[in-house]
Amino acid sequence: MIGRLKSLLGKLETRTLVVLVALVGVPSLFLSIAGEVAEGETAALDRRLLLAFRSPGDPSDPLGPRWFEESMRDITALGGFTVVTLLTIVAVLLLVFHQRRREALIFAGTVILAYASSEVLKAFYDRDRPMLVAHGSIVYSQSFPSGHSTAAAATFLTLATVLASFESRRRTKALIYALAITAMIAVGVSRVYLGVHWPTDVLAGWALGASWALAAWIVLVFTQPKRA
Repeated sequence: MIGRLKSLLGKLETRTLVVLVALVGVPSLFLSIAGEVAEGETAALDRRLLLAFRSPGDPSDPLGPRWFEESMRDITALGGFTVVTLLTIVAVLLLVFHQRRREALIFAGTVILAYASSEVLKAFYDRDRPMLVAHGSIVYSQSFPSGHSTAAAATFLTLATVLASFESRRRTKALIYALAITAMIAVGVSRVYLGVHWPTDVLAGWALGASWALAAWIVLVFTQPKRA
């Protein structure tokens, strides 16, 4: 059964179908969430999920000991402007040094576009930050979509795609993607835990960032130099 599945996934037609489904599905997920949020349909669910990270009867107290709360602040910084900018600069420089200018340009462009789209959409939807609980981190902008989640998804997934393209072993490729997805999820969960985003903000950020990462992958594939 597993062998047949691997054979099926190896066919060009199947890969093309998967890409087409992703192209339609991921951006559609963002639009669907945005529509529900705009209509107020997610308010009750957002409240329940946000309070699930707080001590019963005391919304000001996040679950877990103080060291865990501090760890979540460290994790949330992985999707912040400073860390993502430093990571992007280092990755771009390394790619350029290894004669991978095409990959460097696509990676940098993806991160910039993800950030820009997040800021534009924040201004467009103009959703207020959660006031249900005390914020565990300083915030400067509107709530929807989560900028940290968008940046984490776009940056880590695109970087994983670039790194995986250099690797021939499937297990190593899988590990690279697993680490990227884990980091992306951790950043998003930390935003809800710290009370600075509604869960749907994070989900929309993941969808937006993944859309940019998917676009980057397509550009990488179609601009790949032909082998002589």
